[in-house]
Amino acid sequence: MSTGRIIFYEDRNFQGRSYETSSDCPELTSYLSRCNSCKVESGCFMVYERPNFQGHQMMVRRGEYPDNQYLMGMSMSDCIRSCRNIPMHRGPFRMRMYEKENFGGQMHELMDDCESVQDRFRMSDMRSCHVMDGHWLMHEQPHYRGRMMYLRPGEYRNLGRDMGMSNQMRISSMRRIMDSC
Repeated sequence: MSTGRIIFYEDRNFQGRSYETSSDCPELTSYLSRCNSCKVESGCFMVYERPNFQGHQMMVRRGEYPDNQYLMGMSMSDCIRSCRNIPMHRGPFRMRMYEKENFGGQMHELMDDCESVQDRFRMSDMRSCHVMDGHWLMHEQPHYRGRMMYLRPGEYRNLGRDMGMSNQMRISSMRRIMDSC
């Protein structure tokens, strides 16, 4: 399992003070007053608009991101407040997804990418899940579009609440995070 490395900068265009990490960081303001640009030296990370891995999130791969406003989109704040290292997973992928909170309603097991939950499973929504193996990226729109949410192995009884997202966010597609970072 490879470890990633990311460098955060207080100002746009890699200016101002910087902070480098290879691990999860629940509160970047402990190191920098703000974060407006970043460079991913290796690996993949999820960056979050709020502390403790909450709120809108975006996956970043190796590369330079000189202005978080363009990275995060207009719906997000322009500062990154926390980040999570996405470890590379080379084994099987397996998840059980449920139509309702607390593992209620229809249940389907998934081991590969799904472009549309509604088309594939005739399930209107996914409100809870149990990720048994692998790391997954959930999207609010079919065909891997819209806001995203990173899930690692564990139980998620209420996806909106557990991930600090709006309860209005619907999961419509999901894909495995492979070793391509």
